[in-house]
Amino acid sequence: MLLIKRLIDWVDVRVGTREIVAHELTGYLLPRNINVWYSLGSILLFIFVLQVASGMLLLIYYVPDAEKAFKSVTYIMNNVPFGWLIRMCHAVGSNMMVMVLLLHMLSTLVMGSYKRPRELNWVTGFILFTMVQGISLTGYLLPWSQLSYWATTVATNSVGSIPVVGQFLVEFLRGGPLVGPATLGRFFAMHVALIPAGIAALIGAHLFILQRTGVSTPPFGLKDTTNRWNGDSYRYEAHPGGIPFFPNYALEDARSVFIFLACFLAVVFFNPYIFFPKDAFLPANAMVTPAHIKPEWYFLANYQTLKIFPSELIGMSLQVIAMTFLALLPFIDRGAENHPLKRPLFLACAIGGLLLWIGLTVWGHYS
Repeated sequence: MLLIKRLIDWVDVRVGTREIVAHELTGYLLPRNINVWYSLGSILLFIFVLQVASGMLLLIYYVPDAEKAFKSVTYIMNNVPFGWLIRMCHAVGSNMMVMVLLLHMLSTLVMGSYKRPRELNWVTGFILFTMVQGISLTGYLLPWSQLSYWATTVATNSVGSIPVVGQFLVEFLRGGPLVGPATLGRFFAMHVALIPAGIAALIGAHLFILQRTGVSTPPFGLKDTTNRWNGDSYRYEAHPGGIPFFPNYALEDARSVFIFLACFLAVVFFNPYIFFPKDAFLPANAMVTPAHIKPEWYFLANYQTLKIFPSELIGMSLQVIAMTFLALLPFIDRGAENHPLKRPLFLACAIGGLLLWIGLTVWGHYS
């Protein structure tokens, strides 16, 4: 113990670890009326680490080749010790990551946590959302099954509706006019290297900005009487007399993560194929088009929107407008009020948008 203490003291003199802990962990205070919705960010961080770890294990046996990809995935599932578990964790984890991210964004909207001075928190979070969708799409092709091949074909076809540059973008994504070996190589590079690196960098930026602005006060429950930003404080909301992040709220975060992990493992062990239609177990065949091919559930609303309108350009334009509005929301909704019940117009739009998205998703699933 004496040796460990000396080692800690030696590092502390050179790095200032005790000062960092006192300032950023034990001295970082959160509102006393903070709720469970604030743990969703920690759960997302946990899922990302899980995805990276399981993805690295899968890379040991996965072969990014059009002739061998499906066979390598089958080998992982049937022959590699616990290979099925690693793949199920990775596949279920990708769906859970999108699900929790949507809940995280919804809670941020409801509690008004996107407003000044947290505009950059929202913008970085929105970019993370689009990148998570991108990494999910690129990973979808890697098993090289009938489902992944034709779903990727449908997804890349929709890009062609963009005026002027549409066809160029389609061929750029595919590496040619059709989905083929070049597409697999490009998607593999994006899924394994480019997008994860971008996500990791944005997570760092997101957490850094959150640390600088401080955690927002929930609009529900006990009224927070803490000091507000005066332009000179280290954080926008310092919350004097609040709950220390460590160890108090860190334990609350850990509890939420363990509850999520229990739910996650329940899906993995008892119903792992909930996200796997039958076409996911057939090798890709460019000569046989499945009767009812559909993208993953989180793209069904986009897919159905394109089907509703006679012109894909109209459907794509509406989606771009909606996404742009969502990205710029902190600069559009500039009111100081955070409580949703005191923002009736916002509440009506939020509920309407959510019901529309759910309706289009269900419609897309059964159509």
